[in-house]
Amino acid sequence: EAQLVESGGALVEIGGSLRLSCATSGFSFGDYSIGWFRQAPGKKREGVSWINNNDRTTYTIESVRDRFSISSDYAKNTVYLQMNGLKLEDTAVYYCAAAHGVVVPYYDGDYWGQGTQVTVSS
Repeated sequence: EAQLVESGGALVEIGGSLRLSCATSGFSFGDYSIGWFRQAPGKKREGVSWINNNDRTTYTIESVRDRFSISSDYAKNTVYLQMNGLKLEDTAVYYCAAAHGVVVPYYDGDYWGQGTQVTVSS
């Protein structure tokens, strides 16, 4: 059974940093793209950053590109989202999603995690 488990969300002050983890199991990690998405209260889900674990292509949306970065640990089947310089508008539930054999970015996934809360406070 495929599983994605996010962790690393927390309450952090403006300007702080967090590293989110998406631990995966139950599917062939190298054959999938993994994306990070976020949803703030009252807003639509937004794709943030993606990595294709086959060709290692990455894509991060422009609004966070200078602050967020995505990476994969192939030994641990885990994808990370490093978030620096956090802003109030980064507050959201962050989800990771896996999609088989797709180019990045993509906007839906075959498997989703349960989400982890990131709250940025002043």
